[in-house]
Amino acid sequence: MNTISWDDFMKVELRVGRVLSAEAFPQARKPAYVLRVDFGPEVGVRKSSAQVTALYRPEDLVGRLVVGVVNFPAKQIGPLMSECLVTGFHDADGHVTLCVPDRDVPLGTRLL
Repeated sequence: MNTISWDDFMKVELRVGRVLSAEAFPQARKPAYVLRVDFGPEVGVRKSSAQVTALYRPEDLVGRLVVGVVNFPAKQIGPLMSECLVTGFHDADGHVTLCVPDRDVPLGTRLL
């Protein structure tokens, strides 16, 4: 395992956001949704492609809190410019389960 310094960790802006919308993304190579996530007034609303279709329906995602990396450069994914990375973990079957706070916290709160 590679170690990093505290300064390295602090470069990654992991923030809490709330999913505003989730729509099918048929143009993606792997099944995915386009998420619009509100990260609060400092960061704003960002779009992301999320490969979470195996465990979540769009209507289950709207209103949920998620943790996202908001300081990666935008990435073109098919016709979508992804503006953040919504985080998750692969389960035993290889499906992505979202990384989420277990309590309500203000939008935009940074993970430390």
